[in-house]
Amino acid sequence: MGRYADNPAAIRALFRGNEVHRDVYVDQEIYRLEMRHLFANAWVFVGHESQTPNKGDYFSTQVGDQPVIQVRHSDGEVHVLHNRCPHKGTKIVIDRAGNTGKFFRCPYHAWSFKTDGCLLAIPLKKGYENTGFENSDSKKGMRAVGEVRNYRGFIFCRLAEIGISFEDFFGESLSSIDNMVDRSPAGRLEVAGPPLRYMHHCNWKMLVENQTDTCHPMVAHESSAGTAVKLWEELDMPEGTPLPPAMEIIAPFMSPYEFFENMGIRTWPNGHGHTGVHHSIHSNYSTIPGYMDKMVGAYGEEKAKAILDENRHNTVYFPNIMIKGPIQQLRVFIPLAADKTLVESYIYRLVDGPEQLTARTAMYNRMINAPTSIVGHDDLEMYERAQEGLQSDGMEWVNIQRLYEEDEDFSEEKVENGTTERQMRNQFDAWVKFMTCDMDDVREAAE
Repeated sequence: MGRYADNPAAIRALFRGNEVHRDVYVDQEIYRLEMRHLFANAWVFVGHESQTPNKGDYFSTQVGDQPVIQVRHSDGEVHVLHNRCPHKGTKIVIDRAGNTGKFFRCPYHAWSFKTDGCLLAIPLKKGYENTGFENSDSKKGMRAVGEVRNYRGFIFCRLAEIGISFEDFFGESLSSIDNMVDRSPAGRLEVAGPPLRYMHHCNWKMLVENQTDTCHPMVAHESSAGTAVKLWEELDMPEGTPLPPAMEIIAPFMSPYEFFENMGIRTWPNGHGHTGVHHSIHSNYSTIPGYMDKMVGAYGEEKAKAILDENRHNTVYFPNIMIKGPIQQLRVFIPLAADKTLVESYIYRLVDGPEQLTARTAMYNRMINAPTSIVGHDDLEMYERAQEGLQSDGMEWVNIQRLYEEDEDFSEEKVENGTTERQMRNQFDAWVKFMTCDMDDVREAAE
């Protein structure tokens, strides 16, 4: 047992308001504790209901380090099950997605289960007579996760049986999901194709922090976005020439500090927050013909305008997803080790919306988030340099002090200067909270 296991005081000591200890990024024991406590006690994104539209459809993924299956049951409800046979522990499915029909069947000994996890049949069942099997956990079948919530098509779960409610965990932050879904004239989204998958050799929290780090774009992306802007300017196009779609996407990354300061950052309790309170890099995209007419027909002019005038940049749902409402994108950061993170970037189709919007979203995803992108490598290099630099014994603490205030209260919603690092501090406040809540329970019970 290491120095941090079941030691809430040691965990709390890693965050001291405006600094965090390097161990939160590099220590493998901390990573294991995050999987055991943080990702169990928080509400974590699983998938979207459109990935399992029909009865028997399943989608396999993981929550923290726990393999799970999202599946559409015979009653039409979406369930989330641990991807483990209760017999010998074999993973039930290894395909990313598919349709299992009316039941799952273990490939090892042919135990079968209903799509809600209940045990359906065992070969040679008489071999368990008079063994006490009726009272075993295995008799209950595949175990469901602690609690599941479908919010406007987005499936979240809390692994822990007991803990914070969905409503209390997310609160007003759900307004970003609302805005993304409401951009569909039908009020529904559909996943558009498989995600782009990109392996990063760095700690998962570096990626999450970067989503609301507004002091890096004009620096880290100068080699990519800066070069693109320079080449466009050298073309010396006539004044008023509209930017091509690719330039609309990439040019705003080179906006000055003042643009990002005035953009604003909003933070919510439990580590959630978003950039782009007043405007964002998505604010000046060209209009798609016919889209506003469809929105007015669905919502009325006043509400349609309010929906589309909201141009939030990146909304972080702690601990590990980010969404972009104006371009219907979701990125999930899947921790694999203290220094290894898989990033999956999904795009969504607005049901009854123009296909040109889906095309723009796909272009953005390829340009910014793909392993072959011209922008994503800039960030990856910075993450990996940080992961290597934190091995240095020259300093043990990482500074997140920009626009810091004494006695910051993260239990309330707040809007601040768009270059503040308050959202990073907000995330670590939540990190400590969910890392230690069940440790404190254990200690109190022992005392």
